[in-house]
Amino acid sequence: MSESVSRRDFLAASTAMLALGHAPSTFPGDGPPAILRARAASTVAVSSFNGLAAIARAVELADSGADSLDAVVEGIKLQELDPEDESAGYGGLPNEEGVVQLDASCIHGPTGRAGAVAALEGIRTPSEVAKLVLKYTNHTLLVGQGAKRFALSYGFKEEDLLTERSRRKWLTWRANHDAHDDWTEDGMLASGSPGAVYLSVLNRAGDIASATSASGPAWKAPGRAGTSPVAGAVQYVDNDVGAAGSSGSGEPGMMECGGFITVEHMRRGVRPTDAALETLKRIVAKAPARFLMRGGLPRFSLTLYAVNKRGEFGAASLYPGRYAAHDGRRAAERDSAYLYDKAL
Repeated sequence: MSESVSRRDFLAASTAMLALGHAPSTFPGDGPPAILRARAASTVAVSSFNGLAAIARAVELADSGADSLDAVVEGIKLQELDPEDESAGYGGLPNEEGVVQLDASCIHGPTGRAGAVAALEGIRTPSEVAKLVLKYTNHTLLVGQGAKRFALSYGFKEEDLLTERSRRKWLTWRANHDAHDDWTEDGMLASGSPGAVYLSVLNRAGDIASATSASGPAWKAPGRAGTSPVAGAVQYVDNDVGAAGSSGSGEPGMMECGGFITVEHMRRGVRPTDAALETLKRIVAKAPARFLMRGGLPRFSLTLYAVNKRGEFGAASLYPGRYAAHDGRRAAERDSAYLYDKAL
């Protein structure tokens, strides 16, 4: 058999394997990147543990024909409008001055576009505003008063976002906090809040979108914008490969572009859970000393979520944790993989 025929046969076989979702399981650096183009058999979704209702809603909409972006934003909105969810939207815990400042972003895989808002005040559903930035501007990120004016121009109503429950918690903190508080301790995330709600959806057509919404750490410095509005940092989508995002302490993950790196691991054939674990190892290895305890254990919490083009999904945490996922049949909470046994 001639060399040219052998090469042609090899390339044809390789293309068939990729179409069937059998991309080689290599680690980063072990050969050329793989593009995972196989379509999912059913709609799947993955989110932070507080997004159980959100993923059910998003999958329902995606299966009824909604665009993947519309599905994730409508899912995220359920949490933003829930006064019991302290991590996002109405009910989110305020900054040190008692003001609720919200961040959100969304990414649409088919078009490769992103929209985001940061330090937005007075608007319950910042994810909707982020979607409008994506759809109707050539910008990616609007902040502060400019973001609010943009939202109001599209008919959003300004409201007081500080619920009575959040106000009481803020007053308690203000009466007892230490003058030397410097916002470096992730313990300020109250009541076990993940600090954000993240959601990504892969529909039956193989299109992916993701969204993140957050009020950030309780009692944060006014004007603080975390990873939630930074595309590529907290979340990233490549419609040929998959999506990844995170919740928890934003700053260490942002410095290493955790969402982007996790998708790049999956591009090289690493499965979602393993990809998330590899990224967490990198984040801890690169974390500044102020983010670590004696012995090198991280003093912060962080969970990464990932889904690939084939519909495989997973999550990994620094310490034992939970996440929510929809496998095409039902939405359920699941245990995440983790690096360290020690609980925070």
